[in-house]
Amino acid sequence: MSAALIEDAKHILEKLVAFPTISHESNLAMVDYMADFLRQLGARVFLQHNEDGRKANLFATLGPQKDGGVVLSGHSDVVPVEGQDWSSDPFMMLESNGRLYGRGTCDMKGFLACCLATAREAAELNLERPLHFAFTYDEEVGCFGAQALMRELARRNIKPAAALIGEPTMMQVIEGHKGCYEYTTNFVGLEGHGSGPDLGVNAIQYAARFITHLMDLGEELKDRAMAGSRFDPPWATIQVGRISGGAGRNIIAGHCSVEWEMRPVQPSDGAFVKESLETFIRQQLLPSMKAVSPAAGIETIIVGEVEGLQVVAQSEARDIAFEITGANGADVVAFGTEAGLFQEAGISAIICGPGSIEQAHKPNEFVDIDQLRSCLKMLARLQSKLI
Repeated sequence: MSAALIEDAKHILEKLVAFPTISHESNLAMVDYMADFLRQLGARVFLQHNEDGRKANLFATLGPQKDGGVVLSGHSDVVPVEGQDWSSDPFMMLESNGRLYGRGTCDMKGFLACCLATAREAAELNLERPLHFAFTYDEEVGCFGAQALMRELARRNIKPAAALIGEPTMMQVIEGHKGCYEYTTNFVGLEGHGSGPDLGVNAIQYAARFITHLMDLGEELKDRAMAGSRFDPPWATIQVGRISGGAGRNIIAGHCSVEWEMRPVQPSDGAFVKESLETFIRQQLLPSMKAVSPAAGIETIIVGEVEGLQVVAQSEARDIAFEITGANGADVVAFGTEAGLFQEAGISAIICGPGSIEQAHKPNEFVDIDQLRSCLKMLARLQSKLI
């Protein structure tokens, strides 16, 4: 691999990091940059905007317009930096001691930069199979962009054979991960004076009972772990991330919201949890709440339900990954990605990308330059399989 290629990737990464594509902000400036980059190479490009038009997915293709081929996929959004103690400007890439620092260098603009850098070479080849690029929005807050993109690919009758999702894995091949289901459960009670708690419906107290039941279910899930599970931990997990409600210590809380998630190993884990919660709410919480206030209620909003990447016996994406990385085995991880959505859409999927998940979402996020070199070599080898 030439020194010019790694320098090109670094230069592109510096530009990508400078776009502050935090999930609650627009990603359009960065998407426009990547779209122009690929169009200049002769790629066929389309953008798919979200409902308010402030964000977009990018899908591009080099090579023939036919079924099959390989997708290189990554998300454009990054997590916030507020409240984190950074040693440098998070949106100005810094090179130091063989590392590139900046928000998104690891998760996952480093991979996107490698895709764009190697696209120059791919554009010069007589590809027999298509090389696709899928860069999405809002992965960090529910994989909304990828879900929309799968529907758009189906609508356009675009049928890739395999997808390589470049999440940070230290260039190890990952063939499976848990699902990620995210919810907000809202409790509506009846406000009143704190001196008469029986005259109101305390939304916080019912939320507390709900959370206790969630934690009990979390313990039950440990007994449902599949024998020989390769995940760490081997069972599905539940976690409460945020609770908010109430107006003051002497006021019966009229509202409370609980933000929580579960990470099922298998779809039946999710069904078990949802059925148990539905029964608990219907039989125990709601009757007690409505006995005081018929207007009281509980509503769970689905933020996102992204299925895991299931380990399968036959996988074209895994076979390709083994060939282009030299790996002879694949692992599984607990964190979620968009790979399960590709698999659900009938596209064989695998995960392999530069950097460590240990650096993701943290202050002073970085990717090792050697990791980018390894990624560039992998993508160059992929091109040889498409000619």
